[in-house]
Amino acid sequence: MSGASSSSRSPGEPRLPVHATVWDHRLNPTGIAAGWPVVFVHGILTWGTDPRYGFAAQRPLAARRRLLLMDRRGYGRSPDIARSDWAVDAEDIVGLLGAGAHLVGHAYGGVGAMAAAVRRPDLVRSLTLIQPGALRPAERHPVVAEALARARAATAAMPPDLTPAEFLRGATESVGMEIPEATPDRLRAAATTMAELPCWDADIDLVPLARAAFPKLLVSGDWEGAPEPYRTYAGLPLIACAEEIAEATGAAHLVVPGYYPHTQQPERVNAALEDLWDASEQG
Repeated sequence: MSGASSSSRSPGEPRLPVHATVWDHRLNPTGIAAGWPVVFVHGILTWGTDPRYGFAAQRPLAARRRLLLMDRRGYGRSPDIARSDWAVDAEDIVGLLGAGAHLVGHAYGGVGAMAAAVRRPDLVRSLTLIQPGALRPAERHPVVAEALARARAATAAMPPDLTPAEFLRGATESVGMEIPEATPDRLRAAATTMAELPCWDADIDLVPLARAAFPKLLVSGDWEGAPEPYRTYAGLPLIACAEEIAEATGAAHLVVPGYYPHTQQPERVNAALEDLWDASEQG
């Protein structure tokens, strides 16, 4: 497998406002890539190639395809932004799709991916959402309604002098999760997360996604083995949300053990992704 590239651009392409790490495919025996490229969009507290929360475990997929791992604005190697926004992410994602690509989004990145797919369905070859953070489309569910109320209250009560290190500790320790090492990259990601527009209140219209011709896949964990506070406050709402989005859009829904599907169950998730991409290109 070839090494990472610092740019997603081919010669002559315009410079985009975000960085994307490129993992190039191996050429198959005919010397031609297996199919369309793939754009991956990460969630909070992370960046594209992060082994902990990002898509490092998806690198084996580059054996057959060109992977573009986006760093959302304020994360990884992308420039700073005063306030990260899923709608701005959607514009950046559209730019990375080029002439067409498969699209994979996790958590906050899943919301931007949904918005991008609504804006430019003609560029999306398939859409995979891994536990997307768009709770509002499923707010009629009581568990989701409670989670939305809790998230809105917590955001309003956030102390103005909270530091990124304190935020990182609170966002993980408070739900029974191990606190990640406070590296400069992680603290920068925490600072961006603190200021970004909440994705759970994104009003994404699911009707255009339901009408879109490209195949869709929802991936969820079963949340068994998760710390109980994390399962209660995050897992149950995300499960309900994924079920609602899958049903409303006609997406297949894959449930795997654990609570971080693409990092805890990479072989199963990677196999499902390859099956989706191959099937969409053969149809």
